Parts: sequence; C-alpha cells; structure tokens
Amino acid sequence: MAAKLAGGGGGRYSLGQNSEINVTPFVDILLVLLIIFMVAVPMAVTSIKIDLPPASAVPQTTKPKEPVFISIQKSGAIFIAEKQTSLDGLEADLNAKFESTGQAGPKDDQRVMIRADADVPYADFMGVLNQLQTTGWFKVGLINEDIH
Repeated sequence: MAAKLAGGGGGRYSLGQNSEINVTPFVDILLVLLIIFMVAVPMAVTSIKIDLPPASAVPQTTKPKEPVFISIQKSGAIFIAEKQTSLDGLEADLNAKFESTGQAGPKDDQRVMIRADADVPYADFMGVLNQLQTTGWFKVGLINEDIH
C-alpha cells in the first residue's frame, strides 16, 4: 500500500492512502518471465530423426466418375438430371441413371450431388438425404450458389 505525500486536506504530517496501482513491479515480473520462456522453449523442443521414403505421385489410370445430380424444387418435385422421380422411386431411378452413364457398380464408388431451391422445406431436403443414405449412397455432395 502506498502513501500520498502531497495534496489533499489534513494536517502537515497526515498521510492519506494512495489508491493508484504501481505497475512497475508487475511489468518487471512479466519481462523476467518472458526472458525465461524465450530461453527455455528452444531447449524443450526435441527433434526425432526419421528416415522417410521419398514421395512419388502415382498417375491415375482412370478418370474420376462423373456425379449424378439430384434437384429438389420448391414444390417438392425431385429430379434426377432432367427426369422427374419420387422419394420412393429414387433408388431405382438412380440405379438406372448410373447404368445409363456406364457407371454401374458398387454404390461406394458412385457420387451423388444434391441441389435445391432456397425455399425448399428442410424436411423435404432431409428426406432425400435420408433416403440416399438408407439405400446405400454415402458419397453425397451439396451444391450451393456462388456468393459474390
């Protein structure tokens, strides 16, 4: 606690309390801690020597498969490319679309992209996503509009 030596009322020898904080000791402690950490941190970092093989890129022999696009309109209509479908017929129509594009095979390799109007109810959108996951399509992407 500090004492106030000048100003204020009272007698010639009365000392009032000073409520101002003396920050000099605090700054001194912070500078000492900063120096300690600057010296100690480089010594704490240990390096382990590992002999890694060189990286080599393997060229892809097959081109990636094109995705099938599913569109959902505000009215609830679902389209695979330009063909309209329903939620119940989604699996059969998707299988037919993949077969017609020559991408028939396991569903793990097939990609599906979904785009929807901004006003599509969330329940309709999630219904399509849930139907895709239930029937085995897990590589599902969502398309949004570019924001400029």
